[in-house]
Amino acid sequence: MNEATATFSALRPRLHGIAYRMLGSVAESEDVVQDIWLSWNGAERDTIDNPEAWLVAATTRRAIDRLRAVKARREEYVGIWLPEPILTDDGASPEDLQELASDVSVAFLLLLERLSPEARAAFLLREVLDADYPEIASTLGKSEAACRQLVHRAKDQLRDERPRQTVPQDAHRVLMRRFADAMARGDFQALRSMLAADADLSGDGGGKVTSFPKPMLGGQRIAQLFYAGHLRYGDKVQVRVVRINGEWSLLRYIKGELESAQTFVTDGEKILSIHAQRNPDKLSRIARGLQGFHPA
Repeated sequence: MNEATATFSALRPRLHGIAYRMLGSVAESEDVVQDIWLSWNGAERDTIDNPEAWLVAATTRRAIDRLRAVKARREEYVGIWLPEPILTDDGASPEDLQELASDVSVAFLLLLERLSPEARAAFLLREVLDADYPEIASTLGKSEAACRQLVHRAKDQLRDERPRQTVPQDAHRVLMRRFADAMARGDFQALRSMLAADADLSGDGGGKVTSFPKPMLGGQRIAQLFYAGHLRYGDKVQVRVVRINGEWSLLRYIKGELESAQTFVTDGEKILSIHAQRNPDKLSRIARGLQGFHPA
């Protein structure tokens, strides 16, 4: 492995993380990173003083271009669009998991969809990757003042929706285990007790499977939905607690097939929001990654 290849290989996870945060799609992110690999191979590296800065900037700019293109497709998406979930490495430290959950959770990626591509890039570079404003300006081809304004406006847009307190991972896990158990048993009262009265549920079927065209509102209605699933399938419903995008989440299996990956927003005591990814195309990587798992 030559030095250029070694440099790129070492930075690949970081570049993929940037692209994924920008696009919310593993496949799109991999395409971006592959494009940057080809550009890196063709670059005059003797003129590049800082390879990491060059690669980060190139990845960010390519992700902005890709996001502009996919935004048009997402406007025509059937039903609710949710980011593609990714399994989180169980070997990560608690500190790494907490950091990951705060900046790559499904709920956070969904919030970022409200921003324009350039504002999303500026916000991520500053608030997540801790880039300074001269670096952001160089990456986006704008003045430092313009970049400061982009970040300021993005923070204003997201401020009211971002959680004001961080729920400890242990508390989140306990709630998920209780909810998984109640779902598998079809315990309506237990399900309802864990859902906030004004909880909401959004599902992404991608036009491939049945899903709601808009969020379902109300903890009682959501509990009834899960209870109805138990009445229909009985013990053919199995639920597994896993980490998705850094947070404790649930995988629901029906008749041994992965039916949904569910991520949750909680206050540590009640479930406030559920994002249920049901699009088979977006579940395929998780299903392949857990081929050795057979629900009991």
